[in-house]
Amino acid sequence: MKLNYESLKNNNSWKEKGYFVPSFDRNKMIEETKANPEWVHFGAGNIFRAFQANLSQRMLEEGFASKGITVVEGFDYEIIEKMYRPHDDLSILVTLKADGNVEKSVVESIAESCILDSNNEKEFARLKDIFSADSLKLATFTITEKGYSLVNGAGETLPAVAADFENGPEKPQSYIGKVSALLYARYLAGKKKIAMVSTDNCSHNGDKLFAAVSSFAKAWTENGKADGGFLSYIEDESLVSFPWSMIDKITPRPDESVNEILKNDGVEELEPVVTSMKTWVAPFVNAEESEYLVIEDKFPNGRPALEKVGVIFTDKETVDKVERMKVCTCLNPLHTALAVYGCILGFTKISDEMKDETLVKLVKTIGYVEGLPVVTDPGVIKPQEFIDTVVNVRIPNVFMPDTPQRIACDTSQKLPIRFGETIKAYAASDKLDVQDLKLIPLVYAGWLRYLMGLDDNGNSFDLSPDPLLEKAQAFVKDIKLGETDEAKVKAMVLPLLKDATIFGVDLEKVGLADRVVSYFVELIAGTGAVRKTLEKYVG
Repeated sequence: MKLNYESLKNNNSWKEKGYFVPSFDRNKMIEETKANPEWVHFGAGNIFRAFQANLSQRMLEEGFASKGITVVEGFDYEIIEKMYRPHDDLSILVTLKADGNVEKSVVESIAESCILDSNNEKEFARLKDIFSADSLKLATFTITEKGYSLVNGAGETLPAVAADFENGPEKPQSYIGKVSALLYARYLAGKKKIAMVSTDNCSHNGDKLFAAVSSFAKAWTENGKADGGFLSYIEDESLVSFPWSMIDKITPRPDESVNEILKNDGVEELEPVVTSMKTWVAPFVNAEESEYLVIEDKFPNGRPALEKVGVIFTDKETVDKVERMKVCTCLNPLHTALAVYGCILGFTKISDEMKDETLVKLVKTIGYVEGLPVVTDPGVIKPQEFIDTVVNVRIPNVFMPDTPQRIACDTSQKLPIRFGETIKAYAASDKLDVQDLKLIPLVYAGWLRYLMGLDDNGNSFDLSPDPLLEKAQAFVKDIKLGETDEAKVKAMVLPLLKDATIFGVDLEKVGLADRVVSYFVELIAGTGAVRKTLEKYVG
């Protein structure tokens, strides 16, 4: 059983082994999609393979679409060269259910895989052809929040972006520069309509994509590198829209236990590829069963019937409410709390943390007691039901091999939205008191303790990547376990706690800095102090 089209067509073992194999005519789908593409997706990673590609497959299988999806990779071309194309653009999706059942599907909806390389004339010309097609309705994105940034951590324009601003759309080297060049090709083809839909897990994602693309349009029109009407085209929502969306589906790195299941079924050539850019990619992706995608319904050129396969289309305000519900209260803060303390306490699986009574009570209190009172019900998803599923089904799922170390990546970028927004809501409320927040400050203190790079036994551990790691660590580098002088500790960390870009608020100004410092001093009292402090304040 090899993952290629020939094997699927001629080997009945796939179905005999319990794999879902689509029944639609794949050759016809590919032919129609290449001739009249409707949906392009940028970002060929696991979330795309488990979610967007599977949505496309379900539409095809249920008769709601005749065309599939075109995937484009712009960061690591080897994903396409070494994984997609050798497997005829096929993938295996393994859905890991909380009840222990495993669903295995072959995903056949990808009609074409492309490389976003302006230095490769053939690849870039094909993408320009796709973007010039009348039929193209939408481009979706999963390129991570960092993919939309045109500046470095110091706020300086990235060198590739600066060069692209100056040189124009002919051969841009930055990611968004290349995307903007494709939109310019669509503009030149007759100002054709399209929706540019970020489905990345970040707040107001459509605005981030618009800001990045419009920066290129402005630079190019001002310096004469693009037609003067290009910026107006990008800014006209009736022609080019940038809807907001909220996405939620956990797709961790493919797990060895899943590899073994597939191997025992007789699937061959399962070895992962580690690219020269250190991307780890396998022929399969494992994912949780739960998934949510809520999109602002703003599509100038129409859209596929994604509502038939569970996507919720609504207005911008409702998307914002859903996103805030998830990111600020019902999921992401709980994940970050488990990530910070999981790393310090030596856990390697999030699901194992949910067997720890203290950590379960920590996340339940943060979600239900401290967070839920400031959540606005978006109407399309009930907050109580959402958090119930998170706490009782999703995070405890032992078949989801997610790790606190992965979730701890970029924590400095996550704290302001995941906890700071709740603090702001309390501060602005006539009925709620910031001083009632007890465990959100404990997570902030836990992050300070995490930055020391020492576990609860005093042993060093590797910190997860974070753009502000070095800056944040500087405030705790001279603090040792056993330090009891609270005034001394406060003097060292207070400048960090006052940084609203990291915590969402100036913690001293809102009256929580002393509580965070006090918790922190207890967390550094010595070995075992983290566990002792958690049990003291969480119960």
